[in-house]
Amino acid sequence: MAAGFLERERIVAPPGWSRWLIPPAALSIHLAIGQAYAWSVFKPPLEAGLGISGVQSALPFTLGIIMLGLSAALFGTKVDANGPRWAMVVSSACFVAGFLISALGLYFSQYWLVVVGYGFVGGIGLGIGYISPVSTLIKWFPDRPGLATGIAIMGFGGGALIASPLTSQLLAAFGGSGSDPDVHGIAMTFLVMGLIYAVFMSVGWLLIRVPPENWKPAGWDASQARQGALISRGNVSARNAIKTPQFWLLWVVLCFNVTAGIGILERASPIFVDFFSGSSPATTIAAAAVGFVSILSLANSLGRILWSSLSDYLGRKNMYRIYLGVGALLYLTVTLTTNANRVVFLICAIFILSFYGAGFATVPAYLRDLFGTYQVGAIHGRLLTAWSTAGVLGPLIVNAIADARIEAGVQGPGRYTPAFMIMIVLLAIGFVCNELIRPVNEKFHEPVSGESASTAGVRA
Repeated sequence: MAAGFLERERIVAPPGWSRWLIPPAALSIHLAIGQAYAWSVFKPPLEAGLGISGVQSALPFTLGIIMLGLSAALFGTKVDANGPRWAMVVSSACFVAGFLISALGLYFSQYWLVVVGYGFVGGIGLGIGYISPVSTLIKWFPDRPGLATGIAIMGFGGGALIASPLTSQLLAAFGGSGSDPDVHGIAMTFLVMGLIYAVFMSVGWLLIRVPPENWKPAGWDASQARQGALISRGNVSARNAIKTPQFWLLWVVLCFNVTAGIGILERASPIFVDFFSGSSPATTIAAAAVGFVSILSLANSLGRILWSSLSDYLGRKNMYRIYLGVGALLYLTVTLTTNANRVVFLICAIFILSFYGAGFATVPAYLRDLFGTYQVGAIHGRLLTAWSTAGVLGPLIVNAIADARIEAGVQGPGRYTPAFMIMIVLLAIGFVCNELIRPVNEKFHEPVSGESASTAGVRA
């Protein structure tokens, strides 16, 4: 019987298929779901149009990030088993449905539908879409897994660079911006964006292909490439991976690296204003704060491709030594110099955010090194619960301490010094955990019995 449109067998690449078509396929998904980083553009019109608080306007985004981690963990094995086209179609359907449900909710002034639509349904699309191309990219680029996953995951970091101006222009065109926005105009913005992303994301699942059995890049010698202390000689299932100390050590590494970055990213503008207010006119500082946020977003995106590509040459463990060790030193520099030198502050913040983004892009290749390619997508999905945890932990640490210090009358950088010291400690703990990672014990490896592990993974 002929394979169905969504089945893995239908998308096995024919001879001569260029593997360089796979990163654009992945990018079409990640650039779309990366819109989540631009949610703040919706916050002011939603608050003004519906009369809701800042906490309420953040609910769709918060729930979306929580569902990203949960859905990636719950559906990771199914993504690996059913193949990337199935996963990309499901991701597209959920992500687009989230926009359409939100549009309907806003049209009838039912904000709970925005929370359910964008946060819950769209969040499922975020999680499945985030992991959908990972194992496929690693199989197409066994010689350069850091570069391949970095290209795709860079898209998630850079998605806001497209979504922010698009959202602003659509809100203005439909009357959904300003001090008295039309709620129906906001609804139309959600509707149009949903339709645009439906078309954009379809490029991904139409282009995606998996390599034929036993395919390898021309001139690539697998026996020479698979060398190094942490490179697995076997494959580990997702079920067994979570039983290993390596998985949980890497979970802590990712969680604390993300916590350190997202704490600055989430409160970037107020941090800049608090550090440098008084050094220039208020309007100048406000404008500089906007530029600071844009620079950090760019650093987040570029770090994902640049540092993860370098990991193909220096090794994943060495790169996390840089992310965590140098990151702690950068936080210490900011803590000690405070606002004495704006250039030093800016350079430190840029590198911290580049390490934050790079941590996301490097971790799939790190997982491949440790656990093989068998169910790396599913293992990645389970590991992303570290992101969900950090997404709550980072902003909570920075905001709770800043609010308490502001209430106590503390001015300037002193509002953030205790939080930055906590970040240094967390990065140091992550550094130690990274040092403790060793090769996975062979008792966790999948048995090889007449069929390759990759074939077994299809049937799992």
